[in-house]
Amino acid sequence: MGITIPISANNFHYQSRNKADYMNSFTPEAIRQHLSKLQDPELGFSYSDKRVLRELTIDESQLNIRLVYPYLTEVKMQQRQETILKHIQVIWPDVRCKIEFKQHTNRHKVQNSVKPKFGVKNIIAVASGKGGVGKSTVALNLALGLQALGARVAILDADIYGPSLPRMLGQVGIKAEADGKNFVPVEGLGLQSMSMGYLVDEQTPMIWRGPMVSSALQQLLNDTAWQSCDYMILDLPPGTGDIQLTMAQKIPLSGAVVVTTPQDIALADVYKAYKMFEKLKIPVLGVIENMSYHTCSECGHEEHIFGSGGGDKLVKDFGLDLLAQIPLSKSLREKEDLGEPVVTPSALTEDGQRFVTCAEKVAIKLACEEMELQAPIQKIKVSA
Repeated sequence: MGITIPISANNFHYQSRNKADYMNSFTPEAIRQHLSKLQDPELGFSYSDKRVLRELTIDESQLNIRLVYPYLTEVKMQQRQETILKHIQVIWPDVRCKIEFKQHTNRHKVQNSVKPKFGVKNIIAVASGKGGVGKSTVALNLALGLQALGARVAILDADIYGPSLPRMLGQVGIKAEADGKNFVPVEGLGLQSMSMGYLVDEQTPMIWRGPMVSSALQQLLNDTAWQSCDYMILDLPPGTGDIQLTMAQKIPLSGAVVVTTPQDIALADVYKAYKMFEKLKIPVLGVIENMSYHTCSECGHEEHIFGSGGGDKLVKDFGLDLLAQIPLSKSLREKEDLGEPVVTPSALTEDGQRFVTCAEKVAIKLACEEMELQAPIQKIKVSA
């Protein structure tokens, strides 16, 4: 994604400087230094930072800037292009400037004792301290939100006892096939997916003890032939017991998102989930408050059925970001039962827009975390 904006030299007034001094100041290093004073409003670092700046060159009278960014909407990319251009015009108002953005996500650091998953840049756990908060709904729509932004996304349903992903993806009755020793991920709504629901019938109860469940989940991750992807969303089972702890210790996680409802009884368990990730040094990217309120379809009145302020309390207590407040939605429930998406790039519903905005925030938060040192880092090209 790029934009070239010519600025007419006839409109430029040199004031007290002569043209030679002006052109002598037009160097890649001077431009880079100028960009270092301009901070991205969400990433928190400047446009000259090596995490985003990939190329800065001058070709005759044209300035070329190429930046690599996490996944954002085209509108936000356009806003950044215009901001950078205006900043450069303050000093060099008559230059031709081409600003190109490439959407990309880096591989980020995981737990010290765990190796990154080959082909999967980042695994993000979606967790809650208790069941019934809509964690699977949030996990799926977060994955769809990232996909709508242009990312390659996979999702792993780690809830062995109650796998709901096949139904939400419209893949009920589909069985996972094997390619040699590995499962082939099932594609649904454009996502790569794997779930115990693809291996057993929907009505079959999984009467397994904790160690068996933990082993099965690791197999679903490691024995599936995942195609390369930017993000894998891991829908963890509810709770903070042995299964969740084992998964958090054995699966390479770049970050986690915590889901809660506003009520106090949910918050008490969410605190435990946050503390679990904190002890394992897994960054919590933020909180999603689900079932925040209900809007009456007749009069439009908003009612906080499960109370209010729960997500805000987590933000205050732990310094986390409130990524989204998702209301109770009849249309969201109906579409999930039918295996239809609420997040589609071509026609975003109000519910879909909330999840795309949430996905942007998750991508930005992860981009600010420490990068994996073994991941290849492109060198910045600065030349005239």
